[in-house]
Amino acid sequence: MVPKLDSIIGISVYCTKTQGTGGKIRTSQDQFFVSEVLREKILDKISQTGKYAVFKLKKSGIDTNHSLSDIYEKHGIRLKALGLKDANATTEQFVCDMNVSRTYKDITTNRYSIEKIGFVQKPLTKKDMIGNRFKIRIEDADFSKISDFGQYDKILNFYGYQRFGSRRAVSHLIGKSIVQRNFDQAVEILLSLTSEYDLPENNKIRNELKDKANYSQVFADVPPQMDIERLVLREMIDHGNASKALHAIPISLRRFFVEAYQSFIFNHTLSMAYEMGEDVFNPQADDVCYDKDDNLGRYQNDPEQKLTIPLVGYSYSKKNRFEYQISKILAEEETNPKDFFVKEMQEVSSEGGFRQSVMSCKDFSVDRQYVIFTLSRGSYATILLREIMKPADPVSAGF
Repeated sequence: MVPKLDSIIGISVYCTKTQGTGGKIRTSQDQFFVSEVLREKILDKISQTGKYAVFKLKKSGIDTNHSLSDIYEKHGIRLKALGLKDANATTEQFVCDMNVSRTYKDITTNRYSIEKIGFVQKPLTKKDMIGNRFKIRIEDADFSKISDFGQYDKILNFYGYQRFGSRRAVSHLIGKSIVQRNFDQAVEILLSLTSEYDLPENNKIRNELKDKANYSQVFADVPPQMDIERLVLREMIDHGNASKALHAIPISLRRFFVEAYQSFIFNHTLSMAYEMGEDVFNPQADDVCYDKDDNLGRYQNDPEQKLTIPLVGYSYSKKNRFEYQISKILAEEETNPKDFFVKEMQEVSSEGGFRQSVMSCKDFSVDRQYVIFTLSRGSYATILLREIMKPADPVSAGF
């Protein structure tokens, strides 16, 4: 039996049979440390000359998007991240200036710092990052049970809680409404859908926003940290047009909502396939796989190839082993793959893609109350930790 929050984001199974260790994570941000790992050949290309500057972004208590937005607003430097890191951790990651070289100075604030480490001839891309190294403290856990945990390379590669909003898992619901062209509903969910896991003061504001007549009156009470809600609310007050209000949200975040909906469908597909006895760990003939260099191709009986499951988008093809599960889920969702081409908001359209079905976890070790490991790009430490800890309430356990 999985926690209710897991079911909300499409996860209905555990793939390990061990008893959970229990415990709690993120009791402080410096006890959840993440550092990006770049390919060696890319590190070798970073030098003191080149066109595009590369920085090390270190941060705590702020997510990647907000830190980069702050840097752009205050210093006029538009940086691109290879991956997104959330606020509830201490993180190190690589970011790249998308403009040709200019004069730079290091920047330090109480929540983030950037340090120039060199230049490259071409901007870095997501493919240049191979994974993330984690060091995470689990407090009040029964560490004797970790020795029984077993195979760290047999963990289903679900999208984690933070992909959906954690305390308020609504990102995929907003994305679904956008895909289905129900922009009014998307705005309503963003502004007023409450969660039993959210803070009481936040739920109070959202309950007041259930009535559109209250928008102007409540606006002053919406806290600064609800910055996206304030943007949308301001547009709704001024124009009363849901589509226009959604367009006020930065493009990257609007795309993120649609991607969160794809992530929900993926989680649901992987859960259902596993429950039905489908082999989701090993590729078979005609399966689409990633090779050791992250290139996609059909299975060639290569042990280094990793099985993938489709991410539904407008280019989704039914010719795959998981079509039964995907078609069943889409029917329940009343969604068609072609819906992911959004004519009214083409910039959020998604053709789909593929995602590894199983995590690649390396160099796992335990050091007193810390677990240390490396995951491939796009995998979530919280998904590995949920299998180790099996928390009854992920939110109170720090997830």
